[in-house]
Amino acid sequence: METILQGVILAFREGLEAFLVIVILLKFLEKTNNHRLKKNVWYGLGAAIIASLVFGALLGGLSSLIGGTDATVKLWESVASLVAVGFIITFIIWMINHGAKIKAHVESEAALNLSKKGIFSLALLMVLREGVEIALFQFAGRYSGISILIGLILAVILVVLIYYSLVKVKIKTIFNITLAYLILQAGFLLGYSVHEGLSAAKELGMITAGSPVLLKVFDLSGTVFDHKDGLLGLPLYVLAGWYSRPEWLQFGLQYGLTGFLFLYWYQRKQKETS
Repeated sequence: METILQGVILAFREGLEAFLVIVILLKFLEKTNNHRLKKNVWYGLGAAIIASLVFGALLGGLSSLIGGTDATVKLWESVASLVAVGFIITFIIWMINHGAKIKAHVESEAALNLSKKGIFSLALLMVLREGVEIALFQFAGRYSGISILIGLILAVILVVLIYYSLVKVKIKTIFNITLAYLILQAGFLLGYSVHEGLSAAKELGMITAGSPVLLKVFDLSGTVFDHKDGLLGLPLYVLAGWYSRPEWLQFGLQYGLTGFLFLYWYQRKQKETS
């Protein structure tokens, strides 16, 4: 149940960002009386969706191809998740640098690329960034396709309401909320990579069960803070990547990255307001 809810939240967040970019482009073309180029926005969106599906299929296919023992699978997931963290951090940095003025940024890019090819490429790249992110998170989190689909449908519904002005929402507010959640998930994904890597190393005999690197910071399993079925732990796991039995290395890296990214975001906001 928790993975379904996580998948829905993930897809809704990323889908909302991608489809809002499409709305901004369409509104800009309407405002500048370039209606003829709107179809190129839709072509770019379609191409981005296809490319994202292909990327997701390649990830899944590669995972199935590797197969092997449980330890091998864990090791593969650890390495792949670590690579995914690298990509996702670049997305976060981009959002921190441009998110405060995302509408102006997209519109300025559209103005510079006001041609069929330019508008197509802009829509493709903007949406593909989010599509790749969904594929990476879905792979690492093992979220079901149906949960991703539900999240995307909910995102489309909200964006359509925003487009027709039936719902008044500040785009900056949406991006700030989604950025905060993305930072939490990036930290969680790094922690997951470390945890799976340590588990694989233990099963492969690379480290012993009594190794210091396997020491837990705390163990709240079986309590309300249990991340699998605890009354408080489960929603915290879904929303913030909480883990009830973290190793010291996992804990330090997960919350170290989370703290660093939030601090970087705060410093950027301070520079913008000063």
